[in-house]
Amino acid sequence: MVVNKLVMLLTTFLFGLLLDYDNLAFRYIYPVIGILGIISIFLLSLIRTDNIQSDDTYTGLKDSLKKILRIITKNKAYRDFEIGFMFYGFAFMSSKVLITLFYDKILHLNYSSTAFYSNFYVVVMILTLPLFGKLVGHLDPRKFAMITFSFMLLTILFTSLTEYFPFVHEMLGIKLYYLLMIASLFYGLFGASMTMLWHIGSAYFCSNREAATYQSIHLSLTGLRGLFAPLIGIFLLEISNFKIAFGIGMLSVLIAIVLMKYSIGNSAK
Repeated sequence: MVVNKLVMLLTTFLFGLLLDYDNLAFRYIYPVIGILGIISIFLLSLIRTDNIQSDDTYTGLKDSLKKILRIITKNKAYRDFEIGFMFYGFAFMSSKVLITLFYDKILHLNYSSTAFYSNFYVVVMILTLPLFGKLVGHLDPRKFAMITFSFMLLTILFTSLTEYFPFVHEMLGIKLYYLLMIASLFYGLFGASMTMLWHIGSAYFCSNREAATYQSIHLSLTGLRGLFAPLIGIFLLEISNFKIAFGIGMLSVLIAIVLMKYSIGNSAK
């Protein structure tokens, strides 16, 4: 996982420099990335699955939906966890789009500056991954989620405050906004803790045999909110402004934190 983030750091930095040199470079970079993605899917399709029982598509889908409904209905703690994730996920996906636009329209960052903040986030993430890797095994994932969601809340807050407190220092063509540095620090902490929570958090609520099923539900719900959250973020910006759109995102994260707190309290009774 750390190697993955190191590669991300290097490619983000180089891509930022390339875009500053040629802002239309994406026209040939993205097609290459798309081809590589197709090749990776092809390679995955070569993995043998002889030991996996195969049903027809309709039967498999019906059984999966029944299993999902049974789990969501009967496992209240897991249901609370996923509801909280829906509120957080909406805020994360919508705000991520908004932050990208905010960098351009409000802070007027060039590609190198944007790449710098992205890499700063990755560095913080790499350095703190071991810490959160140890911590996640000692906490109820709902409590861990409260910590993680709080980092996201602070990321959105300090990013939005940069518009009103634009203290900046420019170095080597990179705009160093002080509050945006703080926001990127919290975003790095969020990235490290969310990596742990997102991949293994759902396994806490089930037996080892059911872990794959629970995680598949988690992934499906992620895809569901991905269908509408970014579009809603853009819609909110079009009918209001960054302050209101970011405020709605922070409110959504706060609701997720309160839900996690409520769920833990209910479980203790």
